[in-house]
Amino acid sequence: MPTLESLLQQSAERHRNHLCPRQVLGARMGLYAGELLDVEFPQRDKRVFCFVETDGCLTDGIAVATGCWWGSRSMRLVDYGKTAATFIDMRTQRAFRITPTLTARKRAYAYAPDAPDKWHAQLQAYQVMPTFELLCAQQIKLTLDLQKIISQHGLRVVCEQCGEDIINERFVERNGTRLCLACADGAYYEMDAIPITLPRLSAVVLAE
Repeated sequence: MPTLESLLQQSAERHRNHLCPRQVLGARMGLYAGELLDVEFPQRDKRVFCFVETDGCLTDGIAVATGCWWGSRSMRLVDYGKTAATFIDMRTQRAFRITPTLTARKRAYAYAPDAPDKWHAQLQAYQVMPTFELLCAQQIKLTLDLQKIISQHGLRVVCEQCGEDIINERFVERNGTRLCLACADGAYYEMDAIPITLPRLSAVVLAE
């Protein structure tokens, strides 16, 4: 089991050697989740899935502590703008939502009385505060189909409107037509009238 210090070092390296209070919170939340679920972290498989309720520094702290990563599709953002995360054991279906306690920020100075400001007080205090003072955990039941979110690996279809690939079952059928979500419900972007294309390779380059 890695130490909190080593986890924070890993998290800081992802931020150009910068460490902030939310990275500490994320690492502490991940370690606490491992205790509650009785799972060894950081995981080497995809046993635990994590929903995070904000993006940014918190997620890196959680990732290094748990082994839940965006790239392994074991972490997903539900952007409520909250410092909170839910950890689900895929084997037992047990799930815990973890947040900082409502008093954690105010109690920071009690554990870092010499800190020059609130930010530094939280940075120091969150590393040493007892878990019961820092974090609150509630066992929860999901109201969505997690298997549908994880989806079927390797499934690939082509959107019949834009012609682009769709993976992870992220398509919908409308009147018998398979569409990507962007074509079906509207995208977050608009296409320029003239597409950008790569210049044709010269005959010399092709010959090489």
